Order: sequence, then C-alpha cells, then structure tokens
Amino acid sequence: MSTLKRSRRAVLLGTLAALALGATACGSSSSNPLDGGSTAAAGTTASGGAAAAGGGSGSTVVVGSANFPENVLLGSIYSQALKAKGVKVEEKFNIGSREVLYGQLQSGNLTVLPEYNGALLAYLDAKATAVTTQDVNAALTKTLPASLAILDSSPAEDKDSLSVTQETADKYGLKSISDLTAKAGEFTIGGQPEFKSRREQQFKDVYGLTFKEWKPTADTTANALKDGSIQVGNVFTTDPKIVQYKLVPLTDPKNVFGAQNITPLVNKAGVDATATAALNAVSAKLDTAGLTGLMKRVAIDKEDPSAVAKDWLKANGLG
Repeated sequence: MSTLKRSRRAVLLGTLAALALGATACGSSSSNPLDGGSTAAAGTTASGGAAAAGGGSGSTVVVGSANFPENVLLGSIYSQALKAKGVKVEEKFNIGSREVLYGQLQSGNLTVLPEYNGALLAYLDAKATAVTTQDVNAALTKTLPASLAILDSSPAEDKDSLSVTQETADKYGLKSISDLTAKAGEFTIGGQPEFKSRREQQFKDVYGLTFKEWKPTADTTANALKDGSIQVGNVFTTDPKIVQYKLVPLTDPKNVFGAQNITPLVNKAGVDATATAALNAVSAKLDTAGLTGLMKRVAIDKEDPSAVAKDWLKANGLG
C-alpha cells in the first residue's frame, strides 16, 4: 500500500511508469493502495454477480472504496450524499487495490468510486505527461473505456507537498516552493528514502533549490518537522498531522507535483442525473484543508468515518 502520481517531462515519465508498477505517492494519513499495485487486500467484499445498475428509480448505486481510511471516508461521503437525494445505495468499502476496484467498476459490481485523477491516469497510461487538473482530466476522458466516466473533480488533493512549520513559514515569509530559493542552502529536507533520488535534480532544475542535507525520515517526516531536525518535509497534503502539528504545505506554482484531485469515477450505466448532481455537489464543496481536518478526526481522534462524513455533509448543506 502506497500512493500515486509524480512529476514533469522526463522525470514525470519515469515516475509515472514506476507508479503504474506500484511506486509511492499520495498516501497521507494511512497507506494508500491506489498506487497501481496488483495485490488485492484480503477480505474483498465485492460480489461476483453484477449489481443492479441504472441509477434510476428503484435501482441501486453501489459505492465502493479502497482499504485505507481516507478512501473509506470519501466513500461514506458519496454514499450519504446520494442517500440524501433519495438514491438507493449499497456500500462496499475496504475492498483493496486499484486493479480490483477498477475491474469491479467495469463489470458493474460497483457503480461509484472515490478516485485520485493523477494516479488513475498513471495507472491507465504510464506514458501520460499531464500535470494540471484540466489536462489530467482531459487525458482521462480520452483514455477511459466508453462504459466509465469521471465526474467533476474536487479542489481537494491528496498529493506530495513540501511543508514547513508555521513558525518557519512566518519567520522566512514562506508561502510557495519558490520562496525557498534564498534559504534552501541552510535547510535540511526530509522524506521517504527514495525522495532524494526522485526529486533532488528536479527541484534544482525547476525551482533552483539546493538543500543543505537530505534525510530519509520516511513516516516520521511530520514529527521531524515538529522537533526541528528538518526544516522542510515531504508530507502528503491530507495527512492529519498537518492539522495536529500546524504545518504549512507550500504551494507548487510550477507543478512539480502533478494533480491528484479527488474525483468520482463511475460506471455510466449505473448513475442518473440525480446521482451525478449529488456527487458533483460533493466535489464542489470538498477542499484539501477541509479533508485534512476530517482525516484528523478519523485517523487521530479515532471517530467513525460515517459519523464524520455525516457531519461534513450537514455542515455543507448536502445531508
């Protein structure tokens, strides 16, 4: 279980190919199996027979999810938003990897999945070079089979970031990765063990950054930022430790980290106009900061994802 997406031109090409084979990326608060890996989780719940499709009166929309907390939360948000509009819904959460999920969606056993657009494109086309939300979605529209479609992408993204503490951001006036140029030579950066080999040259080429030192901080990156052993860290944008430790993800105006917008992926035969509108309404309201706050409740405060989803929908006039 890992994550998704990555980069630009030559670097992007190589990294996307690695993602399709099961590399790392958009994992965040827990491991994320939607990385193109081929291993399904034990206990897959999708049934062998085709689910009732159509999305019209009396038919059932089957909402699935991968087996990590963020995706289960998103699945619950989708499910409850549909129910609020009178759509008959069946939930099949904690299923497994993208291969299993994608195949079940194609077969009609699932109707709706919360997806990550950049990772989905990398899974379908390892040679894709799109990095912006608009370009990624345009490429997906051309690449997906006729039976499947993406709906509106949300502004929310679970993707790589370079993050700093609020204190560091305030002290040096840091808002974007570009702002690191003057201080990078004094800063130690941390991330997954492979982060340096994948990103060091790219940060030099794209942003002109040369860091003082690279540390393999892995899953302790946010903690290392908090204790000051690093000054910049590769933290995923919906990691609840961003909220817990008051970290600041720097913006990426030059798109080193490609788009990873949370996007409903649907079997078109299974959704009608009512279901489509309900899911698009969720996307219109869901942003990265909001999702990160929700994930703090799920991953750190250990609240039930369905209850957290219900609260969010009610607060946003969707439940």
